[in-house]
Amino acid sequence: MGIITIERKVLEKNDELASQIRDKFKINNTFVVNIVSSPGSGKTSILERTIEKLKDKIKIAVIEGDVQTDLDAKRVERYSVPVVQIVTNGGCHLEAKLVKDALENIDLKEIRFLVIENVGNLVCPAGYDLGEDLKVLILSTTEGEDKPLKYPKMFINSSILIINKIDLLPYVDCNIENLKKNALSINPDLVVFETSCTTGEGIEKWCEWILGNIKY
Repeated sequence: MGIITIERKVLEKNDELASQIRDKFKINNTFVVNIVSSPGSGKTSILERTIEKLKDKIKIAVIEGDVQTDLDAKRVERYSVPVVQIVTNGGCHLEAKLVKDALENIDLKEIRFLVIENVGNLVCPAGYDLGEDLKVLILSTTEGEDKPLKYPKMFINSSILIINKIDLLPYVDCNIENLKKNALSINPDLVVFETSCTTGEGIEKWCEWILGNIKY
């Protein structure tokens, strides 16, 4: 019982901070997504392709979460958008307090779209609200079609599913229709996009969806 009580208190404090952060985003009309996935799914590549398409249309900022390095933040910096790196030093997820601290380095008044790239993990980030509008789950075809059944909480708590690396479908053991069927059996409300950062397929549709959710 003690462990459950401690966990509940941690989550309650996190949710309280997340609510304050969400209010700040609403005041500034900033649309915020929390990108989650397992390691190697292509989160940062999706982010790069997204910035390429949208940086001349809207003001974008990025909060990068990583266990140990700032390599992904350096990749994003090349696109001349504000980026703040959070290194968790072994922590398996971002928390609202870390995001709150990172926001001290971002002027939200001009930012219409903020991306929080979470730590690569399909377990821990599922339960932590960061004040975002929604979670975007990226799953690559190389991970197999059974991931939704193995990690249901992440699929339940996400609003968008991006199935990435579709250019590799001829070479991997993945039936994309079965993958989508499994995901939608867990969360029928998921909006699904199919993308390839190599060919660019699907990126335009994903970016159009983002623009449709921006408030000016």
